[in-house]
Amino acid sequence: MTDFLFRAGRFFGFLGVLFGFALCASLQATIRYEVSLAHPEQHLFHVTMTIPDVSDQATIQIPAWNALYQIRDFGAHIQQVEVRQGPAQPGSRAATDAAPPSIEKIDKQTWRITGNGTLIVRYATYWDEPGPFATQLNREHAFINPAMILMYVPERRSEQVHLALRDIPDTWQGAGVGIQASESMSIADQFSSEFADYDALADAPIEAGKFEEFQLPGMSPEIWVVIHGDNYKKKQVETELKRICEYEIKLMGKAPYSRYTFIVHTGKGAAGAGGGMEHADSTAISLQSPESLPGVAAHEFFHLWNVKRIRPATLYPVDYTKEQYTRALWFAEGVTSTYGSYALERSGLWSKQQLYHDLGEQITELEARPANRWQSAEQSSLDAWLEKYALYENPEYSVSYYTKGQVLGVLLDILIRDRTENEKSLDDVLREMNTDFGVPGKPYRDGLDVQLTTEKVAGGSFDHFFKHYVAGANPLPYQATFALAGLELHQTAHQRATLGFSAADAPKGPLVVRNVDPNGAAAEAGLQTGDLILKWNGGEPPRRVADWLRQHKSGELLHLMIRREDADLKIDFRLGEITETFYDIAEDSRAGDKARRIREGLLHGTTDAATIHAAN
Repeated sequence: MTDFLFRAGRFFGFLGVLFGFALCASLQATIRYEVSLAHPEQHLFHVTMTIPDVSDQATIQIPAWNALYQIRDFGAHIQQVEVRQGPAQPGSRAATDAAPPSIEKIDKQTWRITGNGTLIVRYATYWDEPGPFATQLNREHAFINPAMILMYVPERRSEQVHLALRDIPDTWQGAGVGIQASESMSIADQFSSEFADYDALADAPIEAGKFEEFQLPGMSPEIWVVIHGDNYKKKQVETELKRICEYEIKLMGKAPYSRYTFIVHTGKGAAGAGGGMEHADSTAISLQSPESLPGVAAHEFFHLWNVKRIRPATLYPVDYTKEQYTRALWFAEGVTSTYGSYALERSGLWSKQQLYHDLGEQITELEARPANRWQSAEQSSLDAWLEKYALYENPEYSVSYYTKGQVLGVLLDILIRDRTENEKSLDDVLREMNTDFGVPGKPYRDGLDVQLTTEKVAGGSFDHFFKHYVAGANPLPYQATFALAGLELHQTAHQRATLGFSAADAPKGPLVVRNVDPNGAAAEAGLQTGDLILKWNGGEPPRRVADWLRQHKSGELLHLMIRREDADLKIDFRLGEITETFYDIAEDSRAGDKARRIREGLLHGTTDAATIHAAN
């Protein structure tokens, strides 16, 4: 799968990232999409979908989810769906002389078309949401996750498809759709590409608009960077990304793409969004500040192997209509975070103290959540579809499979090194899974194949670890395991003020009380979940409640004016106090030789087996 750059006359940059791009002899794709970007200030994509060879009826659907493990119902963005008869395609069945085609909506994401031959479906879809997990069209750019705007024919998802962008504003610098182009092509033909199937198209994010692009020097296969935004330094971006990519490719042995693209929105270009989304041969990243780029990029680039190619069977093939439950996100996402941190330290972008500090922060976050006592890493993975609910995000209800998985990854790495006299590591597990599952395109069986591969690499049973700490929620063996790597876990306690409730912004309007500690002063004063906070100490509620709380002490009086149903009420209470425990990792100066070797192996991504082999 490849994407291409093409320039003709003034600059047109084709930066789309194609998963499963097919170099095919056929010039005629089975199903064709044209997307008009005319009047981007209206935030409407006008889509024309041409479906040839329809016999009596066809069903079309828009995905209910994509990019996040959340049902988001992209059909809610669609309007004015209509169908008409199209011309007969060469080699396809001609339409009859029957009545013109008709279309009927069946449910929130499904339409049934009645007709024959080539049918043309037209609709508009509204999008103006920033970030790598959304789609946006405005005066400055278009960022498209294709599954959010393009319908598909369920029984024909495996057929080749064609995409073309039309009506791209003249003031834009370029458009991001991958093509194989030639100098003689017209402007209209330049903005088009063919994909092996709908799933390949759905995994190909598109950036069009005003941006800077450049190639990372010395990288083969090529890696390109596309940046929409401001307040970044090109040389710094080049250096950071190059170090990360070089290390991770070396770790895994080979780049699994023929060309890769980082699509980055930063500063004003991020429009307040944050995060990263992996794709088969690319990533889309949004940053408030470019200082965050290395951490996000190291995680997303490692997804090239872990999740995009080393894939849990429970997530493939993709079902766009409903939730797909998996117990493997602790490994697919959490262990990817393990390697994101490893890559930063092993490539020299972090010091070892930064790696220790990051690990301590993950443990602090994990141990601060009461749910850690009962929600396992596998259950957290299974419950990913609940993350869109504010209540579920509270510490009493959930732990993050990112956080727990990252910590489990480090613990597992140390245990493998200890069992094998530091001759094997978690690195070998990832490489082995890539060989057994990634390269042949064979999905793995959630936790089972992770355990079996670990046991194959380590030469012994890891049933206790996976049963008690992955499938179960037993307390993690921090002290005993870290000691094997010459590390110590220190903890310190601090007291701080607490509100006794949590609050979140309403879609429109004041803060909403989300959760009230039944044993706290706020509850005793009468505050209830669902109350709207109108006034806070006589003024507007703080934009960042956590920042406000850090500036105040327990025992201080807080005056709230709240609205409950149709009544405005005054509620006064004193801030409470809680004890927070913070964890830090430090090196044990008394560690033995084996533990020191394991620690050095962990920091440098080496094993004694590799050292012995190199010496011989």
